[in-house]
Amino acid sequence: MVSRSEAYPVRVSAAERFDFVVVGAGIAGLRAAMTLAKAGSVLVVTKEKMAESNTAYAQGGIAVAMGGAEDVAEHLDDTVMAGDGLVNREAAQVLVEQGPARVEELLAWGTEFDREQGELMRTREGAHSRSRILHAHGDATGWEIARSLLRMVTANSGIEVREFVTTIDLLRADTDGIRGVVLEDAQGETRVVEACAVLLASGGAGQVYSDTTNPAVATGDGIAMAWRAGAALSDMEFYQFHPTAFSQRGAPRFLLSEALRGEGAYLRNAAGERFMPRYHKLAELAPRDVVARAITREGLTGEVYLDMRHVQKDLKGRFPGISAFLERYGFELGRDLIPVRPAAHYLMGGVRTDTHGRTSLPGLYAAGECACTGVHGANRLASNSLLEGLVFGALAAEAMVEECGEPRASKAVVPSSVQEGSDVGDVEAWITHLRALMWEKAGLLRDAARLREAKAELQAMVLPAGETRRCVEARNLHAIAMMIVIAALAREESRGAHFRNDFPQRDDVKFGKHSVLRGSVVGFE
Repeated sequence: MVSRSEAYPVRVSAAERFDFVVVGAGIAGLRAAMTLAKAGSVLVVTKEKMAESNTAYAQGGIAVAMGGAEDVAEHLDDTVMAGDGLVNREAAQVLVEQGPARVEELLAWGTEFDREQGELMRTREGAHSRSRILHAHGDATGWEIARSLLRMVTANSGIEVREFVTTIDLLRADTDGIRGVVLEDAQGETRVVEACAVLLASGGAGQVYSDTTNPAVATGDGIAMAWRAGAALSDMEFYQFHPTAFSQRGAPRFLLSEALRGEGAYLRNAAGERFMPRYHKLAELAPRDVVARAITREGLTGEVYLDMRHVQKDLKGRFPGISAFLERYGFELGRDLIPVRPAAHYLMGGVRTDTHGRTSLPGLYAAGECACTGVHGANRLASNSLLEGLVFGALAAEAMVEECGEPRASKAVVPSSVQEGSDVGDVEAWITHLRALMWEKAGLLRDAARLREAKAELQAMVLPAGETRRCVEARNLHAIAMMIVIAALAREESRGAHFRNDFPQRDDVKFGKHSVLRGSVVGFE
């Protein structure tokens, strides 16, 4: 039974019941749904059409150690090394050890990874010690994985999929924990859906920055909802900026995959100099945080370029999607210097979970980019994100099934938080201002003065009220921005993707721990 708070003036037009609700239709959510459907009814909801997620936009590939025990051990070492002293080794071990079986599962479900002479083609990317990256259709790996998972999910009668649905908030229990979700459906009706357990698989939050490789749907909804409900968050200061996004006036910050550098691309500054060997022994294949900061510094005196003119390969065949995009702007791999700059790409932090997706709230689980197991530490290893969603999506589903075998006596209460705020007029202009503020004062290079200015400006902003999708997204982006700034202020060191100009050194004594955010209070554990 749903009891309604008087502080919540929304007209709830319908209440429903499923055993499990999955928020998000990327790799983590879809993989979880396959396991959940074996144990009960499943509702999967997504803000756009099913294929619109960060998963579908993933070009580079999926890292998986299919070369035996030595490869698994090296994959673990590479993951730990890239994470700059902050990787949860237990979670990383789960990732690399279970990865091969999950990828074999994808193959059995019809995922068409690229092959050479019948064997899976493996390539190398930054900070990997060997070639272990699988691709599909050259640079459409995420799209191919999403295609095969969507085919399996839509064919399963135990899974109901609803597109163009905005999840407004989590449905809380009258004692503790989560008992479902509040949704706005495609017809604009507000619905309450009760469930034994909810999985947040809602992806990242790249839209909090003005320059991002993320699609428009990546507004941090799941993380913001969990935070409002009282769940603990972790490592929100660690936002990875991809080094090489296309940089051309009037063009989107299109991702130019790490795989380009894996195939031998150089980075050159405005003087034509190849500069990465001055910054790291791995040069262009250094960890992403190192490459992104190097490009930023070299870019202070002019453009930075990606150069593949020396690479003697069929680049159009290897990178058909990237090549087609560049052609629209008059560029060609192998012929031209391609202007690049960093852009917000991946959030290492999120809702704090264990390796089975359990959050600090009963009934609430998280997996994929919106979750934080600590598997990425301070800097994600290239192409570990798709594997993360696959492995931890499946494990979260197993834990949800186990929890739902135990009865819970509490009732669900519709939250009141979604109505907080006022009329701000032009919501799009409001969001644009927030994104520019975050890019300028809480971006790739940070310091206390600018972070404090960002915090003060965010605190002064009036939040948009209402249940429209953009108002919901605006409030969520504001919450994400505050979390990033608060955590970034608290970590007075430089580590991985978090770089402080005023604290340029890593400090393992004080900060060799994960930040944990509960409400607006940060601790290190």
